[in-house]
Amino acid sequence: MKNKEKYYRAIIENDDQLNEIDLGTSVGLNEDETTKIIAQLLSEYKIEYVDNRVCKYSPMKKVKKKNNSK
Repeated sequence: MKNKEKYYRAIIENDDQLNEIDLGTSVGLNEDETTKIIAQLLSEYKIEYVDNRVCKYSPMKKVKKKNNSK
């Protein structure tokens, strides 16, 4: 989905400047499309909900896997 990738990149570059709906509008999405894309990104663990910010969503931090194969 082209819009999902465009929105995901916008979240990464946003740096808490716009809220999630205004961010969607800035990439050409309406509120319903933005909400659906947020739900998809949450279910794919690409973004996480963060309270006390302008934009309530931020990219997930990558977790390093521990190597236990010694």
